[in-house]
Amino acid sequence: MISTKIKEYLDTAGVAYTGHPHRRAYTSQEIAESVHIPGHEMVKSVILETDDKQLIMAVLSAAETVNLDTLREEIGCRVLRLASEAEFRDAFPTCEPGAMPPLGNIFDVPVYCDVNLSRNDEVDFNAGTHDETIRMKFEDYRKLVNPIMVQFARPYREGAQRLAA
Repeated sequence: MISTKIKEYLDTAGVAYTGHPHRRAYTSQEIAESVHIPGHEMVKSVILETDDKQLIMAVLSAAETVNLDTLREEIGCRVLRLASEAEFRDAFPTCEPGAMPPLGNIFDVPVYCDVNLSRNDEVDFNAGTHDETIRMKFEDYRKLVNPIMVQFARPYREGAQRLAA
């Protein structure tokens, strides 16, 4: 079931979206397979922490990973690292741990979105649970969230970084 806070936000905004239940899955690539969509349409939210302990949300496709050096330079911080689940769990109170939607704005978390996502007409993302996604037009997502659009993603096969300093 879609998180109450997310559903209320989307309904109040009047944006068209659909919810899609799926088998329980924990990675964005597993979810893309489960709902039968290409990895570039499945959006994931990666929670990062800056050197001043601020949480930020990096939004990109399931087929990509965050280039922390690029994003660190864009943000202007000295150190940028993946936040642990314990560090961000309380920031998303209506969501299952690890199932945050790319709607950081409703949780007071700044959102950085990779420009590659704008190539999609529609995107899917976690609905605050590990067993349902939300699908909407990318332009509607962009208008709702007003993320900072930056090119920071790189193909997943190049590997993930844990720290950029």
